[in-house]
Amino acid sequence: MNVTVDPNEDSEWNDILRKHGIIPEKPPDPEPIIQEALVEAEKKAHDNRLEDKDLDELDALEDEEDEEFLEQYRKKRLAELSTLQTSSKYNQVYPLQKPDYAREVTDASNETFVLVNLTSSLAGNVESRVLSELWRQLAPKFGDIKFCEIRADLCIEGYPERNMPTILVYRDGEIRRQVITLRDLRGVKTGIQDIEKMLVDLGAIKESDVRLKRKDEDEDDEEVRRRMIRNRGMMMMMMIGIEDKILRLS
Repeated sequence: MNVTVDPNEDSEWNDILRKHGIIPEKPPDPEPIIQEALVEAEKKAHDNRLEDKDLDELDALEDEEDEEFLEQYRKKRLAELSTLQTSSKYNQVYPLQKPDYAREVTDASNETFVLVNLTSSLAGNVESRVLSELWRQLAPKFGDIKFCEIRADLCIEGYPERNMPTILVYRDGEIRRQVITLRDLRGVKTGIQDIEKMLVDLGAIKESDVRLKRKDEDEDDEEVRRRMIRNRGMMMMMMIGIEDKILRLS
């Protein structure tokens, strides 16, 4: 007579079988392991609770945190800022000419990340104008990264308008990533935070970088987008007015 034994069952008989090696040992209960991992994760989060705080935010916590603990983070932030100040050598958007492209982009990428914005020559391309504005905001903020800009049609003959703007990311003499239009970001709603996330994903900046965009900058991004839309509307009205004048003259 065959007797079926459930090796995972808690029973005296199974304990005897396990003792004699007839059935394998019961696998360990995962719950204690999970609980231990959760406790460890909570401890790590608590220990690192000040990682994303800047100097002003650290000062605001003087009544809530241990002074010695705060002072460690103040020194860390000051050291980070000193390092960033030393490495910030670009601090502006570099307009490119095609003959200088290899030197200003490919060769320069051996020292740092180089981001090239291939822009549109058409005023109606709102995404291109949005990205150009973001470039002007990001360049002085991340001075250790080289932000460049060139009209796509002056850089690549016949480059299609539907692909503009295009972001080319160079490092160590090679293109590491290309982003064709802002569709895969947030279109005309693309903001500083979206580009910063891309920089983190690329490894161009660390996730703990003290310069990363703060939440209260969201309103600034929204204002940039509204200004771009208003400008586009004014440009369209001007174009319509010019067309009317041409028709009357003809």
